[in-house]
Amino acid sequence: MAALTRDPQFQKLQQWYREHGSELNLRRLFDADKERFNHFSLTLNTNHGHILVDYSKNLVTEDVMRLLVDLAKSRGVEAARERMFNGEKINYTEGRAVLHVALRNRSNTPILVDGKDVMPEVNKVLDKMKSFCQRVRSGDWKGYTGKTITDVINIGIGGSDLGPLMVTEALKPYSSGGPRVWYVSNIDGTHIAKTLAQLNPESSLFIIASKTFTTQETITNAETAKEWFLQVAKDPSAVAKHFVALSTNTAKVKEFGIDPQNMFEFWDWVGGRYSLWSAIGLSIALHVGFDNFEQLLSGAHWMDQHFRTTPLEKNAPILLALLGIWYINCFGCETHAMLPYDQYLHRFAAYFQQGDMESNGKYITKSGTRVDHQTGPIVWGEPGTNGQHIFVQGIIWDINSFDQWGVELGKQLAKKIEPELDGSAQVTSHDASTNGLINFIKQQREAKVQ
Repeated sequence: MAALTRDPQFQKLQQWYREHGSELNLRRLFDADKERFNHFSLTLNTNHGHILVDYSKNLVTEDVMRLLVDLAKSRGVEAARERMFNGEKINYTEGRAVLHVALRNRSNTPILVDGKDVMPEVNKVLDKMKSFCQRVRSGDWKGYTGKTITDVINIGIGGSDLGPLMVTEALKPYSSGGPRVWYVSNIDGTHIAKTLAQLNPESSLFIIASKTFTTQETITNAETAKEWFLQVAKDPSAVAKHFVALSTNTAKVKEFGIDPQNMFEFWDWVGGRYSLWSAIGLSIALHVGFDNFEQLLSGAHWMDQHFRTTPLEKNAPILLALLGIWYINCFGCETHAMLPYDQYLHRFAAYFQQGDMESNGKYITKSGTRVDHQTGPIVWGEPGTNGQHIFVQGIIWDINSFDQWGVELGKQLAKKIEPELDGSAQVTSHDASTNGLINFIKQQREAKVQ
């Protein structure tokens, strides 16, 4: 695909901005059009209520929105959208499909990858999650001393933490009868120490969320939790009653002491930052009950269908994505759309930021574009565009929003740096900033010892 700046539709958008951008004033826009709210808002009628998407407080006109929709068509958003839903390998750098939509495909319509329907495997894991949740919440699953589970501790990082944490906080009103849920992600030992201090090992269940079961931060915290547990339980065989894994690495899971029967799998077409709909959402399901988790999947599936079938000019995720393009590429700043005003959604911003920056942050960094945060459109009602706006922006910028390369590079660097933190020798193997940080930590540690 040609570079965005060479696209004729983008050039038209830039030309409009050069000629009229300085005239855009929100107060004047509302004064000039008493029906502006009706012209620049959508009401989505879902199976569970209504969602209002109000984007009237953005610096746009009908001409701007028309130009943005024309740009989306020119950049092939509609065709790319179909390729994703059809299971094509749109994660081209890793040769993988991108099928978080399959995880919440409540219609059960076949979705093929390399000619094989993935839905039977998805449903198999969901059935296993359902059975497990029912056993834990009913009290049938007991700890090594016969006590029921009162607390669930999810140990993960990135998408294995932020997504479930955000949803669990948002759905607290539905958690009656479920265990308390805790999230540990920080490799700083203080985080897990403070959490464990409030728990009873006899009634605690740990979820270790790591696809490879080699993520350094997660495994370090998992080992700390196991050591704490065994100080009381004494018997390594008791680990199987108090630890489960969300992973694909059976050998590592077994080596840790977790019964492979208590391993819930997911697939390489599930990006971490889109994975709360998979087994990574087990902590959500335990907290609110599997019936409510299925309702969550149903709501996401409804939004997927809206995204797939609704014309671009009335399509909520696409319009939110296009507003981001307008601010980033014309104004030179970014508006983060969809900010729900609800006390239970205070973790949404962190989850949103992780998905946005891991997926499309490479574009912003590479281009040197200034990134500010301004007030964007507001969605009242059930939140969720399922990350589809990130997909749309990636298509328009012609970048791959789904690969894992940057994340994996960070893991490799961490493994190299960890042994360098030992001892007192000065480190010179990195750039000046990294060397300085490592050496400062070592100096401070040495000073404390003395």
